Amino acid sequence: MQKLILAAAAPLVLAACSDRADEARGVDHGETLLSVSASGQAESRPDRAQFNAGVETFSRSATAASEANAEKLAEIVAALREMGVAEEDIQTQNVSVRRVEWGDRKGQYQASNVFQVKMDDPDAAGAAVTAVTEAGANVLGGPSLTMSDPEAVANLAYADAYKAARTRAEAYAEAAGMEISRVLYIRDAGGQQGNTWLRGAEVMNEAMVQRTAPVAPPPPPLAISPRPESGSPGMMVGTTRSYVYIQVDFALREK
Repeated sequence: MQKLILAAAAPLVLAACSDRADEARGVDHGETLLSVSASGQAESRPDRAQFNAGVETFSRSATAASEANAEKLAEIVAALREMGVAEEDIQTQNVSVRRVEWGDRKGQYQASNVFQVKMDDPDAAGAAVTAVTEAGANVLGGPSLTMSDPEAVANLAYADAYKAARTRAEAYAEAAGMEISRVLYIRDAGGQQGNTWLRGAEVMNEAMVQRTAPVAPPPPPLAISPRPESGSPGMMVGTTRSYVYIQVDFALREK
């Protein structure tokens, strides 16, 4: 589901063509340069979820630790398959066997296997986390929610930003007894989509950075997680907003 929600235009600059600098920007003699900075927004509901899960096992020998790990891992994968997660959506991220050199388990061997799970149904991610935990996973990270086509949502926001810039330019031209003759320049200043920066064609200037919502901290690293007592953690999927910024130069002429 995608929908366009809001647009806001920033301050703009109006200048008569009076020197070679303006001519270099494409303004002809008798035209006036109008520069508009605008923002646009769009939102979409995430349609993908992913999380990391894994098993850490310990034993007096590397072989025993690895065998115990493989056995528990098979149970976890079986639990995911029962939930309808396809085999190609389960990908190994890290496998290791090492001797523990400190702490209460000094002298033992630790076997670790961490994998990533991708799901096309974010609403089922909470139940999947519970399923792997009950099957024996003691390493968890996530879930994180994403969109399968983030570019399409960003494009809605850019279209919204241009519409805002054009509307503001038309209002300004009307007030000055002028009209828009043509578009001279469009600058993509990037923006933000959820916790991800959208890189523009040029580095954003300080003013635009200050208008951008602060970025949330990244998710915590993988950690041993206690098993839930019952039920599954609730997933509130919500929506992800995209904020973008552009600058548009218009050439105005007398009516």
